[in-house]
Amino acid sequence: MPAPPIIIKKKAGHGGHHGGAWKVAYADFVTAMMALFIVLWLMNSSKQIQVAVGGYFKDPTGTAKKVGTNQSGSGENFHLTKQNMTELKEQLQKSIRSINDLEKLRKNIEMTVTAEGLRIELLESEKGTFFDSGSPQLNESGQEMLALLAKELGEVPNHVSIEGHTDAKAYTGKASYSNWELSADRANAARRLMQQSGLRADQVAQVRGFADQRLRTPKDPLEPSNRRVSIIVQYMSSESPADAADSTEGAEPAQETGEHGAPAKPKSD
Repeated sequence: MPAPPIIIKKKAGHGGHHGGAWKVAYADFVTAMMALFIVLWLMNSSKQIQVAVGGYFKDPTGTAKKVGTNQSGSGENFHLTKQNMTELKEQLQKSIRSINDLEKLRKNIEMTVTAEGLRIELLESEKGTFFDSGSPQLNESGQEMLALLAKELGEVPNHVSIEGHTDAKAYTGKASYSNWELSADRANAARRLMQQSGLRADQVAQVRGFADQRLRTPKDPLEPSNRRVSIIVQYMSSESPADAADSTEGAEPAQETGEHGAPAKPKSD
């Protein structure tokens, strides 16, 4: 009699453990995405922030080139000195070029690195570019330009001086109002708008009105470009004594509005 067949029954069970390899792959994916977003953010950031971030990786202690210091705030990490002030000039020019509405105003904006700092001149034209003729109120173009400058300058720790200038044209308005008042009022109007648009409250060091005492074109006192508002980004006071002496060499003494007397004959912009 043949032996009965042997039947082996195998119980069904769960599959083997899959391991944690997927977690490693997911972590790598998240890291790559974070790196991508950081790169995209840096590409759209200002030159000052890019330099500050690059400076941190080159010198995490923050002791080289005054980049990556222990001061707070994004702007505090980029000290503008005589050596790198031109970088701010290039960044501002790039920002102006990026806005089509302001492209037409480029010929009325002059930026120069001087012994005092970066001087930004907003030059008037015959019909008025940033201010209407004889008015201390900014027009639409002036508001847009100063708001852009305030946003950029608010990111740096340097102090700012704002000056108002007029031409030598005789004033035809009220007798109690002269070029001294007009130049000071225009400088103050620029200050107010810039502080509302990004300039820090403690960043403005001086507001000065010079009337027609510092003509841009002395040979032609009635030249429209003599009417201007000047914004000076000053060098940091923490520079070495030698740098400070160099930065102030040749600078003209400040003249405050109204404290040195008005011209004998009332004048106008």
